[in-house]
Amino acid sequence: KTVIGVITAGTSDIPVAEEARIIIEELGFRTIKAYDVGVAGLHRLLDPLREMIERDVKIFVVAAGREGTLPGLVASMVDGVVIGVPVSTGYGYGGKGVAALKSMLQSCASIAVVNIDAGFVAGVLAVKIAKIIDV
Repeated sequence: KTVIGVITAGTSDIPVAEEARIIIEELGFRTIKAYDVGVAGLHRLLDPLREMIERDVKIFVVAAGREGTLPGLVASMVDGVVIGVPVSTGYGYGGKGVAALKSMLQSCASIAVVNIDAGFVAGVLAVKIAKIIDV
């Protein structure tokens, strides 16, 4: 059965990621999580992402606020589907998740993007994709 990766850029993105993770697990799929591994300390991403790749994770839910870079970065490093979840933790210009959303929508690497703080939607979408993979 497909295992789904759940990743956050920062600690303030965890509540949205947890919403996705709980939905995924309640709908019968296992998850691997890696929290607080964003671009401010990118070295923290490498080992957890390597583990996910080794465990054949094909779907990644990636939550990020501020500039929202992490989902596109993850998508450039994996073969699977990345679902970007912009989080309303940003402030200043483009605050409340707007900058993260716009960044994800403009990502060079192909990602799917859900609405700001939409952990539930990301979790359900990940499960729908997993069910297609598992057919």
